[in-house]
Amino acid sequence: MSIFSPIVPDLVYYIRVEEIPHKLLTKSFNFHTMRKIEQQMNRAIVNRNNWSNSNTFVEYNSSTDCSTIVLHRTAIAVYDHKNQALKLNTGGWYSVTTKSRLNAILQELITGARVFQRDFTWYLNYNNQTHDFMDGMILSQGEVV
Repeated sequence: MSIFSPIVPDLVYYIRVEEIPHKLLTKSFNFHTMRKIEQQMNRAIVNRNNWSNSNTFVEYNSSTDCSTIVLHRTAIAVYDHKNQALKLNTGGWYSVTTKSRLNAILQELITGARVFQRDFTWYLNYNNQTHDFMDGMILSQGEVV
């Protein structure tokens, strides 16, 4: 075992015992704890595959080179592989599951972006800027359109 001086010793301890408290992850480190279904969803997006499990599916369209991610009959995201652009949508469903799926997609495709909620209002943090979340917003090349 190598000897090192961890910057965050508490996190190293929790990783070693494979028991990371939820508060430690969400409060201190701003990364999304991904569910298995979200990992599978992201794999399908990245590999340009069709995929379905439970209430979520990914449909890849080879003629447009886009993957559409659907949660319960609502297209919550469309990823344009060629332009590396991601369009976000809740369809009016501001649920914990919608936010979780969007954050999993963002973690995989758009570095440094995340959706969060404050006082029942949704926001997007991207490139150290906070934007009001709006259905139809597009993230592309470091900008929000």
